[in-house]
Amino acid sequence: MPNIGVPGLILILIIALIIFGPAKLPQLGRAVGQTLKEFKNSTKGVVDEVTEEFVLEEKQTELKRKN
Repeated sequence: MPNIGVPGLILILIIALIIFGPAKLPQLGRAVGQTLKEFKNSTKGVVDEVTEEFVLEEKQTELKRKN
């Protein structure tokens, strides 16, 4: 997938401004930001859980080797 670049971002901003209008654009930006924040937090939670499971499995394997 090619990079969008500055001209592409400007074009997207102009189209969004035409479609949603200047009053709705800040609300749309906030909604997108909140959605990305929730997605990031959910992803971090899943990664933390998987990492914890790997650590527990490694500890159990080490205990089995010692016994």
